[in-house]
Amino acid sequence: MKRGIVILSAFKIARKYWFSEEKWSAWGLLLAVIALNLGLVYLTVLINYWQGSFYGLIQDYNQAAFLEALGKFGLLSLLFVIGRGYQTYTRMQLHIRWRRWLTGNFLRNWMSCQTYYRIQLFASHAADNPDQRISEDVDLFVSYTLRLSIDLLQDLASMCSFIFILWELSGVVFLSLGPVQIPVYGYLVWVALAYAGFGTYVTVRLGWPLIQLEYNQQKYEADFRFALIRIRENAESIALYCGEKQERRALSGWFNHIVANYLRIIQVRKQLTLLTAAYTRSSVVFALFAASPRYFSRQIHLGQMFQIVDAYQHVQNGLSFIIDSFTWVARWRAVVNRLNSFLVCMEMVRAEAKNTKLAVTSHQRAVFEAERLSVLRPDGYKLIHELAFSAGRGERLLVAGPSGCGKSTLLRALAGIWPYTEGTIRLPDRDTVMYVPQKSYMPIDQLRHVLHYPQAAGDRNETKLLALLDACRLGHLGGKLGLIADWGQTLSLGEQQRIAFIRVLLTEPGWLFLDEATSALDEPTEQAMYELVARFLPRTAVVSVGHRRTLQQFHSRRLELDGRGGWKLAKG
Repeated sequence: MKRGIVILSAFKIARKYWFSEEKWSAWGLLLAVIALNLGLVYLTVLINYWQGSFYGLIQDYNQAAFLEALGKFGLLSLLFVIGRGYQTYTRMQLHIRWRRWLTGNFLRNWMSCQTYYRIQLFASHAADNPDQRISEDVDLFVSYTLRLSIDLLQDLASMCSFIFILWELSGVVFLSLGPVQIPVYGYLVWVALAYAGFGTYVTVRLGWPLIQLEYNQQKYEADFRFALIRIRENAESIALYCGEKQERRALSGWFNHIVANYLRIIQVRKQLTLLTAAYTRSSVVFALFAASPRYFSRQIHLGQMFQIVDAYQHVQNGLSFIIDSFTWVARWRAVVNRLNSFLVCMEMVRAEAKNTKLAVTSHQRAVFEAERLSVLRPDGYKLIHELAFSAGRGERLLVAGPSGCGKSTLLRALAGIWPYTEGTIRLPDRDTVMYVPQKSYMPIDQLRHVLHYPQAAGDRNETKLLALLDACRLGHLGGKLGLIADWGQTLSLGEQQRIAFIRVLLTEPGWLFLDEATSALDEPTEQAMYELVARFLPRTAVVSVGHRRTLQQFHSRRLELDGRGGWKLAKG
């Protein structure tokens, strides 16, 4: 990404916070940080002047003034320490508040319009590892932006202050060109500019590859972490397959990307470190050499000589911002690129969601209707062509057909989350529509909250929960309502499916869509679950997807799909 585009992208990411509802506290903290930085620069200038007079006192053997100067230095040092402490405090306050707001903003964008789900379906512009971008890249963006911007401001203020001192101590030197004597004012400033300019040029030339390498490193680290998470989430399946060797080989492959890229980073950083170390160390000698003509000509005394060296180093630090911060700049650019591509991806997904050819409306009738509904695969193949059906109160409809014919995809389309859908869906007004997938989500939380998901548990009747657990053959969990656990790993798939039916009975939806929601249950338990729905929710319309013939007895109508676009509605 070009430099100008990176800056515009960073401004786009950052500006929302500075004009948000927290703008007054944000600007207040920023101004406090800037004021403290300028105060520290001012104290540094005072210490520089103190240094010039202090070494002069030593040269003059003035003991009384020497002791007085030490007291003054103690006071300046105390003020500097206090200023540094409060500068760190306000800077960290600004960091965490900015990160909190920016993380919330990214989470809202990611969770709105089901972007977190839809973003996986668009392979052409999918963003890898959104979890890493939200949890890590946002923090790094705030950290690097504050570090670079505030350090740059401090370096500029310091440089401007000490350039004045350096100019004042430079005096006038004369450059001889034959018989002509050309006066040069502030020659130490021009020497510092030339020295820093040369160092900056060489640093940029050597360190430019670091930008892409840092970007790749973050990506490879995120990929490796995601692969580890996948193993933890699928530990049982891997263990049953005895797939440890294959998984270890795959993990080694992911980690090898990290190592290979890091070795390339090492080479570039080695060159930068050698350059920076040589540049920094030689600057002291260079300053002494540049100031020596005035000292040996007795135009300045020893204290002013040390003052020049100190001022020269501060000017060099300001002019050498790119040299000293190039690694941080490279990392910052990589983070900006990743966050910006994530934002662009989410915007594209939301734009495509708005341009969908599926019209979802509500009406006053107590019926769920689908009209001229066509469901396609991402490659454009039409699984279902212009389907039309309705489900009124208390009706039971079974969706059947061979594997791969689009049964589960149809339920995603009816839920409005499948983007490759055309047609019209009319929802009954003021009635609950609930969709239950084959593997229901089990949050890491208290069991009572898991049972009520996605609704809040509130102060609901615990006696009812215990009765429903018994009715769904989960009575052994009755004493664990307050237990926090990873229930997706603790419970079997069959237990998780029965948990899903408890959620149905608690929610009491008007229209219920079940996507093979009893596939892990034996036939008697499956029958018990459907009988519970029929007994407690007699007016609830149920649309089920499944392969088992045993499901037919619980439904009065059947929708048969053939996977080639054809469909047929029949009774029984």
